[in-house]
Amino acid sequence: MADFQTSTHRAKWIFTPQGLVEKYKAANQRAIQTLEKYGTTQMEVDADGSLSYPEPIARDNADKHSRAKPLSIEEEQFMRVFYENKLREVCSAFYFPNKIQATALIYFKRFYLQWSVMEHHPKHIMLTCVYAACKIEENHVSAEELGKGISQDHQMILNYEMIVYQSLEFDLIVYAPYRSVEGFVNDMEEFCGAKDEQNQILKDLQETARIEVDKIMLTDAPHLFPPGQLALAALRSANEMHKVLDFERYLRSILTRQNSEHTISQLIESLNAIDTWVRKYKFPTEKDMKHINRKLKSCWGHSSQDDSKKRDKKRHKSHKSSNEIPNGPSIG
Repeated sequence: MADFQTSTHRAKWIFTPQGLVEKYKAANQRAIQTLEKYGTTQMEVDADGSLSYPEPIARDNADKHSRAKPLSIEEEQFMRVFYENKLREVCSAFYFPNKIQATALIYFKRFYLQWSVMEHHPKHIMLTCVYAACKIEENHVSAEELGKGISQDHQMILNYEMIVYQSLEFDLIVYAPYRSVEGFVNDMEEFCGAKDEQNQILKDLQETARIEVDKIMLTDAPHLFPPGQLALAALRSANEMHKVLDFERYLRSILTRQNSEHTISQLIESLNAIDTWVRKYKFPTEKDMKHINRKLKSCWGHSSQDDSKKRDKKRHKSHKSSNEIPNGPSIG
């Protein structure tokens, strides 16, 4: 049976809601201070994981009006949400197993507990997290192959690899809720005394719960609750559709068998909170992303003129690369 409680090993990645807000706020504030000092927030990353800043700039009062405006914490959240969905597209395009997608997503989320999106572009981090997840889940894909498949420079992935590992504190083993869902469903078979005809209903329950976990994984809930509780929240939502068992009675049986310190009311409160995170999840509109991207480029000192030059430079290459991988996801 899966464990819904937080182990000591995983506890350092579980936060209170206030603690999570403080992490995001600290990263955002550091990026704002960097912008003030250097006139840009973008860091250069070398292959050994070392970071370099530009030289501090001298500003006069007249220049204050033309200063770049930093992203708000809410805008950073939208940027992360956007690229978490892109990460899924990349994994789907390569037909990676679900465990790679889950591991890469957790890496990405944990990286941005340490950094602001103004400091390291989420596109680069997203691809590096996918590459790192392939390694740790023993489904190795070379950086060259990954870069070529989505028309990106593979050297960028290699450059960011070490800073991603450092930001994860080299804690690369990830426990995603998908395995817990499977464990709980196996336990439910015994709890229900499932006959052959009920096995299909349990399989349907598991598949619906997997879809519910997909939704949960895109929220901040994985930072706040252990995988077992995320899995139970997904199974409870799935059970509301399939009506397989008395879910509260099942929860009580788990508490008894695991000699848990949790009360049933505490566990239900946690599951309700997870449901709330799913309900309030918002994906940015195209208008939102255009506005945020403009601000982000401004933070990096990129003008619209710079962007048009880059587009002209890449125009000839784009036809060739798009012919190579016609189904590759767009991650710009």
